[in-house]
Amino acid sequence: MTQFDLNDDSLVVIVGSGAGGGTLANELAQKGIKSVVLEAGKPYTQDDIENDEWGMFNKISWLDKRISAGGWHHAVNHPGLPAWIVKGYGGSTIHWAGVALRFKEYEFKTRSTYGDMADANLEDWPLSLAELTPYYERAELKMGVTGKTTGMPHLPWNNGFRVLAEGARRTGRSNIASGPMAINSVDRDGRPACQQIGFCMQGCKVGAKWSTMYTELPRAVETGNCEIRTDCMVLKIEHDAQGRASGVLYADAAGNQHLQKARVVCVAGNSIESPRLLLNSASSLFPDGLANSSGQVGRNYMCHTTAGVYAAMPEKVRMYRGTSVAGIVADEVRDDPTRGFRGGYHLEFLSLGLPFLAAFLEPGNTGWGRRTAEAMEQYGNMSGVWVCGEDMARADNRITLHATERDQYGLPVPVVTKTPHNNDHAMTADACNVTGEIYDAVGAKAIYNLPAYPASHNMGTNRMSADPTRGVVNAQGQSHDVANLFVSDGSQFTSSSAANPTLTIVALAIRQAESIAAKMTAREI
Repeated sequence: MTQFDLNDDSLVVIVGSGAGGGTLANELAQKGIKSVVLEAGKPYTQDDIENDEWGMFNKISWLDKRISAGGWHHAVNHPGLPAWIVKGYGGSTIHWAGVALRFKEYEFKTRSTYGDMADANLEDWPLSLAELTPYYERAELKMGVTGKTTGMPHLPWNNGFRVLAEGARRTGRSNIASGPMAINSVDRDGRPACQQIGFCMQGCKVGAKWSTMYTELPRAVETGNCEIRTDCMVLKIEHDAQGRASGVLYADAAGNQHLQKARVVCVAGNSIESPRLLLNSASSLFPDGLANSSGQVGRNYMCHTTAGVYAAMPEKVRMYRGTSVAGIVADEVRDDPTRGFRGGYHLEFLSLGLPFLAAFLEPGNTGWGRRTAEAMEQYGNMSGVWVCGEDMARADNRITLHATERDQYGLPVPVVTKTPHNNDHAMTADACNVTGEIYDAVGAKAIYNLPAYPASHNMGTNRMSADPTRGVVNAQGQSHDVANLFVSDGSQFTSSSAANPTLTIVALAIRQAESIAAKMTAREI
């Protein structure tokens, strides 16, 4: 692998190697632009993937100290695990379902569409669906998304999804499909077709599901234009006297600190670490944190309005066979205020393994109690849904730095504060009722509603806005305050939508790479 000098100030430095950082690195590398990727986690390979949920959780999860606060149940049931994301080479593209949904047009314009909502901090993206559609198509081709763009057929249905789909059909729903998924249904682009092994949310053993770990990152390195340094935790972004980002201070695996100089810095560390880094980069010139003249850095944390609904059926279902998310019911993705809330939600079939279902069924007991035992006895008969709904942006749902507690790097521990908006409560209740009706229609013997568990979809905290007083970055993810600083992950999301975020992160990264290349050529940055 090419190695660049710490004093090379011609480089783009990318913080994070997941959907945003990994994609950006490869897109830039293919254009001949040199970059260094700094990844806080270890250098995993496919040999590290196990079809073992808890084994993979303990191996790849970001378990550095974090604090859940606010009115959400995480503050009680998951006080040290507000988010369920990966610390490692490939980031959270190791741990993801593969669902690759696009935003709807109205989901880009929540402020205009929903109007003033009390206790919400809505804003419109400075983008439209039409503007992003060509990049969605390129992202789908890059990732190998089943459906129209690639021509790949959707994946086969498993028994758990057949149960859900039949219930949806009997209750008048028709938007039912086993895609779009960024999982090969046929051999494509050097990756095999899905083998339907199951227990694959925490990593695809065969490589059928897209991950930057074995696509974007090695392809970027192969060009000779990209160096990836793992076990490197970024501590601070440095700037020069004019306020331009000049380099990145990081600690290696041994704790030794290094300063990598940079021409451009791109932050792609997820919606907790990215604002944390900007806040930790406060200086005399930027006393409230880097790129934070709007005061919006860290604010508007979103992680989807969600719940789990699992039904015990009269006969064996064996939902664990096949892809973890084997299909989607999309009839509820519409903005219909007569339902008592704004925005919509997907019903995504999700096969939880028995240990995870036991842990999440009764939060706090984690696998104990009569109700849990009774439910576990019916595990083989279960089919279940994960609700993925729009989460309203709120200014006080935010990432802050703890006043006294420090992590192993000496950095203030991040505090993730969230209290659901009333809209979120109304949507969750509707989703649980609708899912219950669907399962009742096919003869469910018992239905279990699970509260949200630690989020893998983390969005907002460095949001886009055309107005520098209302957002951190512009439509290209470029900081309004620091011209050569970009945000390249889901933290730039202005709204959450009801779509899983990875496809949109990749589409934005492709678009951002074009913008960075053009600005570098024009010597604007």
